[in-house]
Amino acid sequence: MKREKLIVDKRTVTGKKVKKLRREGILPANVYGKELKSASVQLPLKSFLEAYRQVHETGLIDLAFDGQTLPVLIHNVQIDPRTQSPVHADFFKVNLKEKITARVPLVAVGEAKAEVDKIGLLEQPLSEIEVEALPADLPDKIEVNVENLAQIGDQIMISDIKVREGVVILNESSQMAFKIGELVTKEVEEEAAAEEAAAEAAAAGEVAVAEAEAPQVEGEKPAEEKAQGETKEKEEAQTEQKKSE
Repeated sequence: MKREKLIVDKRTVTGKKVKKLRREGILPANVYGKELKSASVQLPLKSFLEAYRQVHETGLIDLAFDGQTLPVLIHNVQIDPRTQSPVHADFFKVNLKEKITARVPLVAVGEAKAEVDKIGLLEQPLSEIEVEALPADLPDKIEVNVENLAQIGDQIMISDIKVREGVVILNESSQMAFKIGELVTKEVEEEAAAEEAAAEAAAAGEVAVAEAEAPQVEGEKPAEEKAQGETKEKEEAQTEQKKSE
């Protein structure tokens, strides 16, 4: 398989001054690895993006630097949250004869029968899985056919996933990768909302009944009647006072 190629130059600008490089369309980066002294480098952002779209973080790149060509993987891409553009990246030099670990995207292939028949929804608890392989054997993604998932509760475990020779999945075999969950339709949501409203209304009714049935202290008038009586007594007292004056 033909590898992507990138050319990087030694970078002398560091710290906050790299902002000027970014404004000029230059991506600051580092190169490091076993038996390689870490070096600050730079390259055109456009060139980096073209390669990154092809290999992501699991595909090998031939990196031309300081008169030599290094087999590297892209690591630790930092993204500007405002522009969603890379602002820094690392290039990790690998030994082609030593196995390494990497996280690889897990991708569903096909449409689950349960979704086709509108029985349930496909759920994917894992978006990526960890694998071990020689650098040249690392897959850019792992695809899993989900078409046979037909009923609620049907699932695919890590132990069910097949990968090519030379690749080992490191996740626990008992981990769930895909599952068919219950189908939540608009009718079901409306029914649940109606049940909740009915429960709230019933609870409010019970409170009202309890207040109405609460026992009164013997000889004590209801609050409203008591208030009216007190008002009348005050008015009579004021009338008597005026007469005496």
